[in-house]
Amino acid sequence: MRILLFTGKGGVGKTTVAAATAVRAAESGLRTIVCSTDPAHSLADAFDVPLGDEPTPVAGFVRGTLVGQQLDARARLEQSWGEVRQYVTTVLDWAGADAVEAEELAVVPGLDEVFALADIRAHAESDRYDLIVVDCAPTAETIRLLSLPDVLGWYMDRIFPAQRNVTRAVRPLLSRLMSVPIASDDVFSAIRRFYDRLDGVRDLLVDASITSARLVVNAERMVVAEARRTFTYLSLFGYHVDAVIANRVLPDAVRDPWFQTWKDSQREQLESIEHAFAPVPVLVADLADHELVGIDHLSDFAGAVYGLRDPAARLGHGEQFRVDAVGDTLVLSMPLPFTDREDVELARSNGELLVAVGSHRRAMVLPDSLRRREVAGARVAAGRLEVEFAGGAPTETASGGAA
Repeated sequence: MRILLFTGKGGVGKTTVAAATAVRAAESGLRTIVCSTDPAHSLADAFDVPLGDEPTPVAGFVRGTLVGQQLDARARLEQSWGEVRQYVTTVLDWAGADAVEAEELAVVPGLDEVFALADIRAHAESDRYDLIVVDCAPTAETIRLLSLPDVLGWYMDRIFPAQRNVTRAVRPLLSRLMSVPIASDDVFSAIRRFYDRLDGVRDLLVDASITSARLVVNAERMVVAEARRTFTYLSLFGYHVDAVIANRVLPDAVRDPWFQTWKDSQREQLESIEHAFAPVPVLVADLADHELVGIDHLSDFAGAVYGLRDPAARLGHGEQFRVDAVGDTLVLSMPLPFTDREDVELARSNGELLVAVGSHRRAMVLPDSLRRREVAGARVAAGRLEVEFAGGAPTETASGGAA
């Protein structure tokens, strides 16, 4: 079973590439489902068929071979977050917010997107599909989505149990002294159920033998710059990028002098992409002379993108995380492409290594062999973060600046 995550800057043709990949895989006989987690769904438009919240067979294929789904995250939010939302709304109402404000503020921005992860897990465990293709939201939302298992796991392991126990202990006293609503066990049970739906999603998505992310770009400077940042953040959280797809490249058949400057610029950017993302393979798709809508057009487009390649195969390989012995020192190494030492901040606390790049931070639980050692140094070299651990007892809480 394979999972492919397609992401890219809005407007680069991400949905078209995802839909075409699903068509190509289904034509080869793989039981394929393609899901859209983008709130601005356009998957149905690409297939030119109606799609809804439930998996829907796409006409033109043997039943079950190609299935499409546009996830209604809002509906899932209402189903799984009801008790928590009701409690938060009650607190906000007590604090003086009017009914409309309370309803709006009771939903954490972006929380509805997380339910897409639960659907991916459910599809993977159902044994109904050989391939799951995910048409993700534009890059910023995708990074937030894929970082959620880390963030929620940290909260549930460290904060949630203590918070629940403290609330149980003080609820009887506070209920006599104060009028503020106190969270009941039903609220905490709802949070627990919410997290349980996501338990195991991270292990599924960071397993490179199962899941690959594919970046869709246009040969434009701003788009490529965002793709480089996306590649860095995906690597930070342990996700494997196995291909970059350069879409909408002007073909050689376009010879009008008016387009020459544009073609020269695209050629320069393609060279930059191939050099920057190496050894990740770069697939090039020419700008089509017609709308890529419907099964036939998507099939032809997929043939142009993948050629003789199996679209469901792992197209590129790379190491994510390793620990090497160098004399008496152990070196933890992880990929952080397109970063310099000033881009990375490190800290160590309670058996974890905290790695921050830009606005994103990951808490990595250290293996036992490293917990007992002091951090001796760190550097960024050749697109990888390397942290050296010498012998001796660690300093449990030690913060650092740039690597």
